[in-house]
Amino acid sequence: MSEGECYITQDAEGTLRQAGIRPTRQRVALAELIRDGGRRHLTPDSTHQEALAAGLQLSLATVYNTLHEFSNAGLIRRIAVGERSWFCTCADEHHHFYDEGAARLYDIQGDQPKVDGLPRPPEGYAIAGVDVIVRLKRAS
Repeated sequence: MSEGECYITQDAEGTLRQAGIRPTRQRVALAELIRDGGRRHLTPDSTHQEALAAGLQLSLATVYNTLHEFSNAGLIRRIAVGERSWFCTCADEHHHFYDEGAARLYDIQGDQPKVDGLPRPPEGYAIAGVDVIVRLKRAS
């Protein structure tokens, strides 16, 4: 897979099976919707609206649960900013800008910020990853 590609392949059902997710009709439809939409940042609400516009009859709760399930399986990446969660369709390690005025998330392109001097995790734990979110506001 090349850098930045969605982890959901053309065979969405096979991708779900390989990730250990039972490929129900609704999950496959959402996987295809995510894959076909390209690299972007989704919220449960925006994904629900995309699904409805595509003629999929899914509840917001189903979308919410499925996005979390895909994230837990590593197919997409959950990015938390405050109390809100976005889901990045590119699960590769990369960091983000957050536009506070527009409440939008953007990928940081090119060289990624480096975090030095991480603390040692508590016994029995390993660091799973580090998310850098650079907050933006319009210059006055």
